[in-house]
Amino acid sequence: MGVRNLDAVFRPTCVAVIGASNSVDSVGGTLWKNLATSGFAGEAFPVNLKCGCVQGVPAFASIKQVPRVVDLAVVCVPAPVVPVVVRECGEAGVRAVIIISAGFREADAAGRELEAVVQKEAARFNNLRIVGPNCLGVIVPEIKLSASFAVGMPKPGRVALLSQSGALCTAILDWAIEQQIGFSAFVSAGNMLDVSMADFIEYFANDPQTESLILYIESLSHAQEFLTAAQAFARHKPIVAYKAGRFAESAQAAASHTGALAGVDAVYDAAFRRVGIERVFSVDDMFDCAELLARQKPPRGPRLAIVTNAGGPGVMATDVLMEQRGHLAKLSAATLARLNQSLPPHWSHNNPVDVLGDATPERYSAALDAVLADDGVDAVLVVLTPQAMTEPARIARIVASAANPHQKQLLAAWMGGGMVREGRQVLHESAIPTYASPEQAVRAFMHLVSFAERRERLQEVPRDVQIAWPRERSAIRQEFLSCFANQPPTSFLSEEDSKSLLAAYGIPVSQPIAATSADESASIACRIGFPVVMKIRSPDITHKTDVGGVILNLTNEVEVRAAFEQMLASVKLKRPDAMIDGVTLQPMITAARGVELLVGAKRDPVFGSVLLVGAGGVMAELLQDRALELPPLDELFARRMLESLRVWPLLQGYRGRPGVDVDRVIEVLIRFSTLVTDWPELSEIDINPLLVTADRLIALDSRMRWQPSVEP
Repeated sequence: MGVRNLDAVFRPTCVAVIGASNSVDSVGGTLWKNLATSGFAGEAFPVNLKCGCVQGVPAFASIKQVPRVVDLAVVCVPAPVVPVVVRECGEAGVRAVIIISAGFREADAAGRELEAVVQKEAARFNNLRIVGPNCLGVIVPEIKLSASFAVGMPKPGRVALLSQSGALCTAILDWAIEQQIGFSAFVSAGNMLDVSMADFIEYFANDPQTESLILYIESLSHAQEFLTAAQAFARHKPIVAYKAGRFAESAQAAASHTGALAGVDAVYDAAFRRVGIERVFSVDDMFDCAELLARQKPPRGPRLAIVTNAGGPGVMATDVLMEQRGHLAKLSAATLARLNQSLPPHWSHNNPVDVLGDATPERYSAALDAVLADDGVDAVLVVLTPQAMTEPARIARIVASAANPHQKQLLAAWMGGGMVREGRQVLHESAIPTYASPEQAVRAFMHLVSFAERRERLQEVPRDVQIAWPRERSAIRQEFLSCFANQPPTSFLSEEDSKSLLAAYGIPVSQPIAATSADESASIACRIGFPVVMKIRSPDITHKTDVGGVILNLTNEVEVRAAFEQMLASVKLKRPDAMIDGVTLQPMITAARGVELLVGAKRDPVFGSVLLVGAGGVMAELLQDRALELPPLDELFARRMLESLRVWPLLQGYRGRPGVDVDRVIEVLIRFSTLVTDWPELSEIDINPLLVTADRLIALDSRMRWQPSVEP
C-alpha cells in the first residue's frame, strides 16, 4: 500500500478517540487522557456511544457526528464492534485509523475471521489506512501527539522506533524519558492488517525529522517489500534491528547439508546484511544503539581512542573492541608529545590514555583535547571511575564542552552509582551518549561502525562478469520441466538429473552412470576407465558415506563387482527402509591440493531462496564454515561470501599450496544463483563437494529436492 495517507497518522490536525472513557483505568480513558493532556496543538474529540461528556469534554455518540473531518481515529472499542466502527470511519472521510483493540488473529481462529471482516470493510474506502489492530498506538513527540495508551512523552529527537511489541515500546519510552533521549516517533505496529513494516520504513525514509530507525521484529511477512524498503532507507540513514525468536525450531528436519547448516536465524542474518540493516542481539544493545543514534551521527571511521582514569576499564574497553574487530587508534608522535607535556610522567604513554586515578578535570581536558585533535582518531571514549579525588560532574562538563572542530564521535562511560549520578545527568543534558560500562559503549560504537561499513558496500559497483549460457535459459527450463513432469512432490531428483541440470547452466560436473547389477557395474567401469567411484543410488539417502554408500578408487573389475555386493549389503543393513535403485559409477577425480566446497540453496518460508557456500566434503557439518546470501548474486556478493569463510586462505594459497581460480569459483556461484532463481520448484539443492583447484572446478556430487510451491 505504500506511504499513502500515513501523514494522517504522524501529522494529523484533527484526532478522535472512539471508545474514549471516563474511567481513567481503562484503555479508552487512558488514551483520551494522554491525547488531551499531551499538549497536542490540533483538534481532539472524544467519541462514546453512551456518554455525553468524557473527562469534562463534550463527547459524540458517533464519528459521523464529529463537526470536523477527522484525519486520525484511534479505536479502542471491543473487538466485535470494530468492523462497524471502521465502516463508519470510512463513510465519515477519516483518512487513518489506529485500532488499539485486541482479540483478532493473535487470539484464535474466530479472531482471524473477525480481522478479515475488518480488512474487507476497510477495503471499501480507497483512502483509509489502518494501523494495528492489537497495538499500543503511536507517539509523535515533535507535535506532542500521544495516540497511545502508553504513559509519557519523550523529547523530540531524530530516531524512530518501530516495534512489533507494545510492551517493549513502553519500556523504551520509560527509559527514553529518564535518559532524556529524543525520538521522532514511537510506533507499535500490531497485527499490520494494512500498514506494513515496509510502509512504515518507506515513510520514515522520507521523513525529514527521522535520521535513523530502530526495529523490533518478531516475524515478517511480505519479506521482499520489507527488504526493498530497508535497503532504500539504509543507503542514507542508519537502521538497527533486534530480531526476537532466534532459536525457534525449524518446521521440518533438514534433508540436506544445506538444510542442516542454513538455520532460520542465520537466514535473517543474511537478509539483514544484504540490505544494510545492523543487527543487535540484546535489548540492552538496542537501548545503547538508540542512545548513540539519538545523540550523534555514525562515526566517520572505526579508530577509537580511550581516555580513562583507571587502567582496568581501559583494558576492558580494549578487549571488547578487539573482540568486535574494532581498531584501537594509533596516536601520532605529535599527540604523544603533547600528552607528555600535560600529563604526569607515569601516564600510560599509549592508547588507552590512562590519566591516572588522581586525574583532575584539567588533566582530563588536556588529554581529551590532544586526542580529539589527532587525525588518526575517529572517535573517543572517555571513561571515569569514582575515586576519592575524582570530580565526576566537573569532568562531565569538561567532556561536554571539549573542543571538537571535526565533530568526532564522543562517548562516555561514567562507572558507578550515586557518586557519578550528577555527572551522568550533565552528559545526558549535553547530548553525550553515556553508558554504565566501557563494554556497553564500545559495543554500541561498533554496531554503528558496522552499519557505516555496510552502507559503503551498498554503494559499491560490482565488477562485470560475462556469463555465456550453453543455450537460452527458457529452453533449458522447458526441456527439464518435461523431464521432471512425473517427479513426485517432495522427492529427490536422481544424481544424474541433478547434475544434468547443473551442466545445462554451465557448471562442470562428473556425470554418473547408473547400474543395477555387479556385471553392469563392471562393464560401465571398463567403459569410462579406471579408477572409478561407486555410489548408492537412492532417493531416500542424503548422507551416503554414513551408510557405506560411497566407495572410492576402484581400480579393476574384480573390485567393482565386490564393491557392488558390499555396498548393497551395508545400505540394506543400515537403512532397511530406503528404496535402492542400484548404484552409479563415475571417474575417480582426485586433487591433493584442491579445496572441497559446499554450494547449496534452501527455500526459506519467509525470504524465499537462500544461497550457501562453505567448507564441503565430509567436514561440512563438522566445520560449520559457511556464508549465506540472498539471490541474485553479482561479483561483489559472491566474492564477499568466499572472503568470509575460514577456508578463504586456502582458496588464495596457503603455506606453499597454490591458490584456486577464485574468479572461476565466483562465476560458478553466479551461475548457481541464476539456476536457483529460475527454479523455485527446487526447495533444497546441494553440490557437495565442489572440487576446486588452481586449474579445475567440478561438481562431484549433487542432490536436489523437487517441491513445487508458491514462492514466499
